[in-house]
Amino acid sequence: MSRRLGLQLALRYAFGRARALSAIGAMATAGLALSVAVLVIVISVINGFERELRERVLGLLPHVSLLGRSPIDANPALRSQLASRAGVASVRAVIEAPALLATDSAQSAILLSGVEPDDPATRRRLQPFLEASESLATALPAGDFGVVLGAAVAAQLQLSPGDSVTLVLPQASVSIAGLLPRQKRLQVTGIVRSRSELDSRTAYVNLADAGRLLRLGGRIHGYQLTLVDLFAAQDEASDLHAAYVEQGLYTRNWFRTHGNLYRAIVIQKQTMFILLAFLIAVAAFNLISSLLMVGKQRSGDIAILSTLGAPPSTFRTAFALLGVFVGGIGIAAGLIIGVGIAAVLPWIYRTATEQLSLNLMAEYFVNYLPVDIRWGDLVGIASVSLALALLSALFPAWRLTKVQPTEILAHE
Repeated sequence: MSRRLGLQLALRYAFGRARALSAIGAMATAGLALSVAVLVIVISVINGFERELRERVLGLLPHVSLLGRSPIDANPALRSQLASRAGVASVRAVIEAPALLATDSAQSAILLSGVEPDDPATRRRLQPFLEASESLATALPAGDFGVVLGAAVAAQLQLSPGDSVTLVLPQASVSIAGLLPRQKRLQVTGIVRSRSELDSRTAYVNLADAGRLLRLGGRIHGYQLTLVDLFAAQDEASDLHAAYVEQGLYTRNWFRTHGNLYRAIVIQKQTMFILLAFLIAVAAFNLISSLLMVGKQRSGDIAILSTLGAPPSTFRTAFALLGVFVGGIGIAAGLIIGVGIAAVLPWIYRTATEQLSLNLMAEYFVNYLPVDIRWGDLVGIASVSLALALLSALFPAWRLTKVQPTEILAHE
């Protein structure tokens, strides 16, 4: 018997009747589909958190800050030096100070941040999250003492654009009543809604106004750098510290505030992939029993083909293809189900929280459920699952080739 004819006959007998095959492989296929779908959904949610941390939180935060231990003079030459460094995308002057915003009925601790609204890098950073249609430069003109509030701060104080709020600074002023904290009445000119934790603790004013409020006399606190590669922040901070430490400057990078969170997300993604891959392995190994049952049902036919000269490799190939066929159906179904559920999961979460008045994401750095479906992850999941299905098909094929045809035919 030719090898090609033997493989054709082996495939015919291995696949057998479609109804019997579907009944035998239904549980294995369903298990694979469920396992793959769960892995796709979980990995997509973790990817969503990683994306939001990188684009929203780290998009608003500086990657590296070069700060003075006391206010420093604005130095255009230093700013040019920093901007010319390889890997630096933009440099902006900064003034930051803790403060308190108060209304007649509420108060909120905030970080007052002075920004340059005419700076292109500042506009790229804040403008996408500004609720009002006006530009950042229109919202924060110098000398008007306007303030742009984070959405959570505005909600807590029940403020909207056009309202006034009292800024209380941690500096004392002398009056006939003694030492009193310095206060200034500001007008709310905009709301920043990044849907991240920054909305609950940040207020932005014009850099010149911040200098007047803090009586810096034209000085600033330092410079903030945005890097082309945000993961180079630690190396860049070390280089800047070595270059400018003798000038009384020190560095700070985003790894100090959010590095542990980002590493936790990455480790969680790797851990969940490994753990759920074991779930896929359990489902894939269910193919072993299914294929053994197929082999048991078709053992007589296999024995006849063996006596006609079909080599053992023919049956190994046939059962490997059978395992890939059954496993491929489950994997494809799992990918479709997982992608479909992941795509509508943010809508499901949003609808459920609105209907039930819940805020399940209140403790996270974003207050919604992000999902990011990546083709690379789908290909990786499909490849690992298909490899496990193929490995599961090899054992039944090897087991069947060890059975002597005479022992089977003796009982036929």
